[in-house]
Amino acid sequence: MLVWLLQRLLNARDTATLLTLRTALASLTAFVLALLLGPLAIRWLKARFRERIASDSARLDELHAGKKDTPTMGGLFILAAACLATLLWGDLSSRPVQLGLLTAVGLGALGAADDWIKLSTRRKGLTKTEKLVGQTALGLLVSWLLYRDQAQHPAGLDLVFPGGTLTLGLGLLFIPWSLLVLVGSSNGVNLTDGLDGLAAGCMLFAGTAFTALTYMAGNRVMADYLQIPHIPGAGEFAVLLGAVVGAVLGFLWFNAYPAQVFMGDAGALPLGGLIGLAALICRQELLLLVVGGVFVAETVSVIAQIISFRCFGRRVLACAPLHNHFVFRGMHEVKIVVRFWIVAALLAIAGFASLRLF
Repeated sequence: MLVWLLQRLLNARDTATLLTLRTALASLTAFVLALLLGPLAIRWLKARFRERIASDSARLDELHAGKKDTPTMGGLFILAAACLATLLWGDLSSRPVQLGLLTAVGLGALGAADDWIKLSTRRKGLTKTEKLVGQTALGLLVSWLLYRDQAQHPAGLDLVFPGGTLTLGLGLLFIPWSLLVLVGSSNGVNLTDGLDGLAAGCMLFAGTAFTALTYMAGNRVMADYLQIPHIPGAGEFAVLLGAVVGAVLGFLWFNAYPAQVFMGDAGALPLGGLIGLAALICRQELLLLVVGGVFVAETVSVIAQIISFRCFGRRVLACAPLHNHFVFRGMHEVKIVVRFWIVAALLAIAGFASLRLF
C-alpha cells in the first residue's frame, strides 16, 4: 500500500535499500500493533474463550491446573497485527506475499475453528483427520500456486542440499513435497505450543533466520555469495515474515510466564505454515530441519512415543511432546522455556553457518 509512496518520497532507485526499509518498518509496525491490540484482545478473549485443561494425561492436567481459564486464541491478534503491517508495507502484487497471506488466513481460520470447538463444546477440538484434511486442502492449493510461480525460475523447483553444490530437480514432485513441508511445519509449531512463551520464543529465532534467508535469496549478489538459489521476488516475502516476527515479539510481551494469553491453534498453525512456506520459497527446506530443530524435535518425540508404546508397550518419554517430559521430571517451566530458546538460537546460528561450511 505504501510502497509507491515510499518510492516517490525517497526517490529510491535502490530496491534493496527500499526492501530493507520496508521489512524493518513492517516488523516495527506489527510489534506496535500487537502491543496496542493485546490488552483489548485479551479482554475480549477473556470474556469468550478461556483455556480448558483437558489433555489425555491426568497428571499433566494437574501440573497445568493453574493455567485454567487463561484467555486463549491469542493467535488472532498476532495474525491481525502481521497482516495489517504487510498490507501497509508489502507489495501486494507479489505472488509470495499473496501466498503468505492466503496461508496465514487459511490456517488461522482452521486453527480458530479447532479452538472454538474445543472451548465451546465437549469435544477436544477438530479430530486429527478433520484437521489434516483442512491442512491438506489448503496445502495443495498453496503448493500448486507456488509450483506455477517457482517453475519460472532456474532452480526454483530444485531440492537444494547444504552448500548448494548438490541439487535434485523435483519437477511435479515439488507439489507433494511442498504439501509435506507445509503440513509438517504447521504441526511442528503447534506441538511446541505447550508452555508459556515456548512456541513464540522459538518462532522468533526461526522467523528471523528465514526473514534473512528470503531477503538474501531475492538478492542475486547475496545469493551468489552464500551459494543459495537466487529466486527473483523471494525478498518480498521478507516483508511479510518480518511483520510476523514483530507481531510474535509483541505477543510474547503478554505470553511470557505467567502468560496473560495463550496462542492457541489459531496462532500456532499459521505460524508454522509460514515458516514452511518461507523455506519453500527460498529453496531451503533441508535447512529448515536445522533452523527449526526445536519444532522437529518436538514432532519426532511425539512420533517416537506413539511408535514405542504401540509396538513395545513402553514409553520413551515420561510425557510427549518433549517439553512435557521435562515438566514431568520436575523442572520449572521458565527454565525449560529459556533452555529451549537457547537451543533455538544456536540452531539458527548453526543453520547460517552451514551455508558457508559445505
